[in-house]
Amino acid sequence: MKRAPVAPPARAAEPAQGGTRAPRSRPRFKRPTKKGAVSTVVMTFAAALVVTMSLPAYAFGGGGSFDSTVASAEADLSGSQTLVVPDASAALAVSRDNYTAPTSAELAAAREAAAAAVAATEAAAAAASAAESSRSSAPGGTFAVNPPSGPYSGQAIVEFAKQFVGVVPYGSGASPDTSFGCDGLTQYVFGAFGIYLPRTVSNQAALGIPIAPEDAQAGDLIVWPIGHIGIYDGAGGTIDSPDWGRYVEHRPLWGSYYFVRIV
Repeated sequence: MKRAPVAPPARAAEPAQGGTRAPRSRPRFKRPTKKGAVSTVVMTFAAALVVTMSLPAYAFGGGGSFDSTVASAEADLSGSQTLVVPDASAALAVSRDNYTAPTSAELAAAREAAAAAVAATEAAAAAASAAESSRSSAPGGTFAVNPPSGPYSGQAIVEFAKQFVGVVPYGSGASPDTSFGCDGLTQYVFGAFGIYLPRTVSNQAALGIPIAPEDAQAGDLIVWPIGHIGIYDGAGGTIDSPDWGRYVEHRPLWGSYYFVRIV
């Protein structure tokens, strides 16, 4: 059979000389809309989220290496995971110092020892206070109220005064219940024998008669010009109340003095 002749494609008409060529047609592309771009971003974020949730828990631990002996994690694509942690409490090291708490028996013993020490201290303080009180203020009946029986004599005055030695403290008083000044002691002792002496050294010295040292006897007054007075013991000593912080003393004569006899 004879094939029908195929006509060659028609050629575009050549523009007439001096005319304008017709413009060629270009294919047109559709510009994507804003709505389509947002949809693309949302889908990308969702895919990334699914991938992140599927990662095991240790992947978020700061980049360290995973030790399967410490923990094991199983994760599936659905996002669920299982974490298995071994019991390591027995392997924990507890840091302690050398302190050991005392037992109840030790605490009780310590309390008893402290109480005994306090009691001993209080007892010693009470004993010292009682001794001081007995020295500074003798109770009634401790000292003789009346002089010894028998005739008045200077030796009787000395013996009566000796009972206050080391017992009654020095002070401004004239009684063994409080204190003795030097003139308070002589006033009280002579008063026990019915002889009144006024206070102050000068007044008492003025009531007597000065005598020579070789004529002095027990019971005479000894006067120191510095303003002190005592009772002569007849053997080179005196009984007097000397000074603050001290008690009535029986001591040897000292310094410059003279004798006065009360008549």
